Amino acid sequence: MNEPTSLTAPPSTPAREPITCHVLDQTTGRPASSVSVSLTLLRPFGPSAPLTAVTSSDGRINQWDGEAGSSLTEIFENLAEHANGKMVWSLKFDTGSYFGEDRTLFPEVEVKFFVDAKSGHYHVPLLLGPWSYTTYRGYVLRYARMSRNRWAPLSSLDRDPWYAK
Repeated sequence: MNEPTSLTAPPSTPAREPITCHVLDQTTGRPASSVSVSLTLLRPFGPSAPLTAVTSSDGRINQWDGEAGSSLTEIFENLAEHANGKMVWSLKFDTGSYFGEDRTLFPEVEVKFFVDAKSGHYHVPLLLGPWSYTTYRGYVLRYARMSRNRWAPLSSLDRDPWYAK
């Protein structure tokens, strides 16, 4: 007779930071690696000491380094209890060093954005060229649902009358 086997939990993966980013080089169509990026809390209680990181070979930043003290996750958890969890953050991308100062119009690109600590993960991609850039709020599929043959973040579906329940 077969005895039931115990189930073991899969190995834990490190928790994802509440804010991540991704840089894509529009001139090559490839990820932009080795771009220095800083992340700073502007409001409330800011500006904070910046958290820093460098994009990986796939152009992504998934972990931030900062001074000894609170991690980005801890900052989010603490601020969720204050000021209704509303924050303004700044991402600064060192584009001058990436392209070379004489090969770009922008020495740096700064993206300021609103964050609600209770709204989960924020992913901010930057599509970068030497003479232009664009950005948007990316999202993770587990935070989205399909409705009317279109993917959309849950938060925007809840506000959009087209998708009203």
